[in-house]
Amino acid sequence: MGRNFFHLHLISDSTGETLIAVSHAVTAQYQGITSIEHMYPLVRTRAQLDKAINEIETSPGIVLFTLVDPELTQVLEEACQALGLPCLSVLQPIMSLFQSYLGATSTSRPGAQHILNADYFRRIDALNFTLLHDDGMLPENYEEADIVLLGVSRSSKTPTSIYLANRGIKTANIPLVPNMPLPRSVLNLKHPLVVGLFASPERIVQIRENRLLSLNASPDSAYVDRLAVADEVARSRRLFAEHSWPMIDVTRRSIEETAAAIMDLHRIHRLKQGHEAAS
Repeated sequence: MGRNFFHLHLISDSTGETLIAVSHAVTAQYQGITSIEHMYPLVRTRAQLDKAINEIETSPGIVLFTLVDPELTQVLEEACQALGLPCLSVLQPIMSLFQSYLGATSTSRPGAQHILNADYFRRIDALNFTLLHDDGMLPENYEEADIVLLGVSRSSKTPTSIYLANRGIKTANIPLVPNMPLPRSVLNLKHPLVVGLFASPERIVQIRENRLLSLNASPDSAYVDRLAVADEVARSRRLFAEHSWPMIDVTRRSIEETAAAIMDLHRIHRLKQGHEAAS
């Protein structure tokens, strides 16, 4: 390509979350090339769009947008054409597919996905629950959870829990600490799916060392001892196997990938519970 960076302009009439997710997924496929992001959220007037176009002209690059206003879309596309820059509506191909299948034209509603509906309040409720039940807190409420995550320290339990909560899934997480027994309530759970997370000892040690460094704490402890950590991980895996809890190796997984695997397990868990209730 001849260069190791490019300008990426993301223009949205809402928060821009869709554009960020899509662009990051695609950019990740190009190793050694970095995108310089220019984010323009809540663009709903011609004046706001003109400011974005001026910056695009100053720093030419790829333009991705999610604008439902046809007039703003036309202005942006004509400006990019005049500048000789690639410009793409990320939602338009999907909306066209929906329209051809459903036989109905969509209603132009900027930020429609953020309307305060039942799904929104379900996610807020899940987030509140998850924050209150982080790191082994309030074990008496675990039966109310959808998912309970177990794992040794630094096995990505909390960030995974938060991600799941943002998908409307009430999640509790419990650290497995050497010589500390699990809350007995965990062994008798009926509703939640219990999932074990683990990583390679090398990965756990690396994350723990970085954690201690950020806290200016002494690195001389069993917390980062390679053999001690290996024993922790092995014990956690034996515990998961003993109780037939599904386990996921997060060593090379992103939080999104781990959460996707858990959500798939949760879907199967719910179907199984539904069949058992019906029989």
